Parts: sequence; structure tokens; C-alpha cells
Amino acid sequence: MQSVIHTLPFVCTGTAQSVVAQHFGEANCGRKVYIQAALHADEIPAMLVATRLREKLLVLEAQGRLRAEVVLLSVANPLGLNQWLMGAPQGRFELASGRNYNRGFPMLFDAIVEKLEGKLTDDVARNRDRVRTAWREALLARPVTDAFGGLQSLLMLQAHDADIVLDLHCSREATMHLYTGDECWPAAEPLARYLGSKATLLALDSGANSFDEAQSFTWYRVRQHFGTTYPMPSGPVSVTVEHRGQRDVSYEQAEADASAIMQYLTYTGDVDGQVSPLPDLPHPATPLAGSEQFRAPCPGVLVHRATLGTLIEVGQPVFDIVDPLTGNVTTLVSRTEGVMYMRRDVRFVNAGDPLGRVTGHRAQRTGMLLGA
Repeated sequence: MQSVIHTLPFVCTGTAQSVVAQHFGEANCGRKVYIQAALHADEIPAMLVATRLREKLLVLEAQGRLRAEVVLLSVANPLGLNQWLMGAPQGRFELASGRNYNRGFPMLFDAIVEKLEGKLTDDVARNRDRVRTAWREALLARPVTDAFGGLQSLLMLQAHDADIVLDLHCSREATMHLYTGDECWPAAEPLARYLGSKATLLALDSGANSFDEAQSFTWYRVRQHFGTTYPMPSGPVSVTVEHRGQRDVSYEQAEADASAIMQYLTYTGDVDGQVSPLPDLPHPATPLAGSEQFRAPCPGVLVHRATLGTLIEVGQPVFDIVDPLTGNVTTLVSRTEGVMYMRRDVRFVNAGDPLGRVTGHRAQRTGMLLGA
């Protein structure tokens, strides 16, 4: 293993912060796997999974069983991890600006296309390398004026040339679930099976420019632009993995999740070993635009009436909001048949607060499909 320390620019005077990337296997061997944890910095389950992955990768490297370079960032966002308010971590947003750390990643399609004009050939492997080179040049040329932008550019530079990109997160309270692109789903489905994902949300473009989409959607657009003229490879298998909820921190779950990821990398041929049989998929993938997102119509005490990971029927009560002054109860029922895959952790709400989400097979939303 080789550890590379990347110092972040534009941090406060008198301080220094850095991202540590741990490299396993042989660089430039023709395959690359990129895994990062806790881009929303207070996602502790993802960090613990990363520690288990590190242990397994060290063993596999010593045994000579890695068939790809694996780059692991166990703490992808030291900026957010350093944000604490009255004893509680505040890792989802940059406190200075309110920006979400997993929104607005650079989509550099125009700059990449400009650099590729006149440089592509009939060789698909050569075209892949030239796309990656143009992408790297575009990232390096991108103006960076603050630490937030510096972190985004750094993470993109680490991941843009990978064949598999796994972005490990968690939600407030949730069952295991995944986000990925429509085109990525056939190659990502075995990962969902090994992880036992109760829900997989598909979107070509969620409108949020999240990290996983910055990889897959950029490649998709490049392929659409050049694909009828030059042979272009498929883009990376880029997936956001939600390791349940923030309180779901245990050695047993972390070990199971890390083992599932390694089973997937064995399945893809990036780890030499016996391929494990594919488990059944708990529930089929559904469009992200089909998920029903519940919001509080009034303030009050929140009572959850549905269990995470279970199938919800149309008309089933899922939340109660109790007025603490009058005792009046407002009940919200599901308009969608699907899986309750995430919900709010704070048990008091104000009007408009998000409460939870249920998957749906029919698209019912447009525009920005991810929350803030």
C-alpha cells in the first residue's frame, strides 16, 4: 500500500487540511477501482466500512490477488469532518456557504469535447485513454477559488479515470439502498445483490450534479456526442452506496458490507478469487423520479408508523404528526406502492420538513430529484 497525502488549498490561515488516498495493487495495470467514504463527512458507517476494506485490501495485495489498482479514501471530506456545532457534527453542508458537499460537482463535458476534436480514432481503447486525458486536463484547468472547490477538483481527479467508482454514504435513518445511473444498472446490479440492497434508485441525471453522476453522466454525454462517429467504451460503473442510517455503526454490519463489496470486485475480475453465487435481489430497481417524498404539512411530534425496508401499500399510514398543545393527529398515507427506504431521525418537525421516502415504479417527479 502507498499512502498519498493531498493538501487542500485555501484553508484558513494558520491551518492545514489534507485528504489521504491509499493505493493498493499495481498502478497503470489497465483497471482502476476508486472507493471513497463519507463525502457528507458525518457518515460514520461508511468510514467503518472503509476500515474493513483497507484490512482486506492489504491482505489481497500481499497475496498478489489484486487485478486492479484500488484507490481508497476513508475520509473523503476532512473539511466537513472538522465542522462541529455544540457537540454535533455538521458534515452535510459547508457551514460558511450552505453548499451541500455532494452537489454541484463539475460537469466538464464542453471542455472535454473541445479537447477531443480531431484526436479520436477507430481504436476504442485509445479513445478511452484520450477521453480520460482530456478530462484530467479540463479538471486541472478549472478555476478553483476556495477550499470547497479544491476538494471537489481533488476528488474528481482521483476518480475520473476509474472503471468502478463507489461513493460510500449513509442517510439519517435508512435501510441499505443504492443510487446509480440507468446505464450503470446492468453492471451494478450484482453489487446490489451482494449488499442486499432493499432499494436502488435510477436516474440518468438527477439535476444535482452529485459525485457519482459527475462520473457516469459525463461519460454518457461524451458517448452520445462521439459514439456514432468513433467507437467509445462504456463509462464507469458509478454508484452511491447508502450504508443504512447514521446510528447503524457496528463491526458486524461493516464487515458484512465490506465483504459484499469485495465479492462484487471478485465478480468483476478486479480481485482474483472464487466468485460467490449471486443472491436474490430483494426488490427491483426503480426510477428516482418515482420515489414519493413526504413533507410535514404542520409542526408537531413525528411518529413513524412504517418500518424501514418494508413494502408499503397505497393508502397505508406512514407518519403521524401530533400537535403537542391540542393532541390533534395529522396522518400521512402513501400514494405509492414501494419500499420505505429512508426517514427522518429527528422526532419533531416544522411545516415543510422532509419526513421520508418510498420507492415507486412510475415516474412522478421532474427537475431536481435529490434533496438538499
